[in-house]
Formats: sequence, structure tokens, C-alpha cells
Amino acid sequence: MHDGSETMTRGRLATILIVLGAVMFVLGLTVSAAFAPEWRRLHVLQALIYVAIVVLAWRNSAWGFGVGLFVAGFWNWLSTFATTATHDGIAELMSVVKTGSVHRPDLLLSLFAFTGHILIMLGCAIGFARLRPGRRAWVQLIAGGAASLVYLFAIVFAFGPPAAIQLMHSVFGR
Repeated sequence: MHDGSETMTRGRLATILIVLGAVMFVLGLTVSAAFAPEWRRLHVLQALIYVAIVVLAWRNSAWGFGVGLFVAGFWNWLSTFATTATHDGIAELMSVVKTGSVHRPDLLLSLFAFTGHILIMLGCAIGFARLRPGRRAWVQLIAGGAASLVYLFAIVFAFGPPAAIQLMHSVFGR
């Protein structure tokens, strides 16, 4: 007989992964903003996305799982393929393990944020699968993800420093 404990455990796991990943990424934003003031406004507005992910995921919302999957997926794609942050972060981590000294803390911060996004994506995938999604849930997942990317691009272009805007232009070929 199924007592629901497996479902409850998966739900708890999804929530823990999402919250932990969001905390990691927002911590990364905070540390980055402490050292690069020109990014502060953008990072505050970006942090709101992660608050929304946590709140909506807590409510088992397909919208929230979409936001988490799309935003985290986009940023990890960006740091893997559009920049060298992830590759360089892994190289820096290996250097720290070998030498015991940090040469580029910003790269370790990028790797930390990347890992937070992995946790968010994993938690959102588990949470969404737990919904046993039908057509409506899939539409909500995609709509939530698309809306979050529109918000992200809007805040980058409206409040981001020139480096952020330049990165977006280079990614999208403009």
C-alpha cells in the first residue's frame, strides 16, 4: 500500500534543492554586487526572480517550475557557451585543489552560481514531474519560463551596466 510518503519525500527534496540553489545564486549575486557596484541594481532585480521561483515552487506551481528551469538553464547556457566562466571556473577550482591558492575568486563565484542553477533545475524537474503534468501544466511551465526570460532581458537592457548589455548583444548577434 502506498502511503504517500514517497511523494512527500520527492516534494521535500525538490523544495530543498530549489531553495538551496536559489540561496547559492542570490549569495553569488550579493558577493558580486559588493565588488562591482555597477551591477547592484541589476542584481537586486535579478534576485527577485529567485524569490519568485522559491515561492511558486513551494506552492507546486508549474509556472514557478518553468521560471526555474528557463532562467537557470539560460544562465548556465550563457556561462558555458557564450562565455568561458564555467570552464575557467573548473580550471580555477582544480588549481586551488592543487596549489591551495586562489588566483581568480570571480571564477569560483561563477562556478558556485552555476552549481546553484544545477540544483534549481534538478529541483524544478523533480517538482514538475511530481505534478503528473497534463497539457495545462506544460503550457504553464513554458509560459512561466518565457515570461521570466522576457523579464530578465528587460531588466538587463533597462538597468544593466554596459558589460551586461554588450554580452546580450553578442549572444544574440547584434
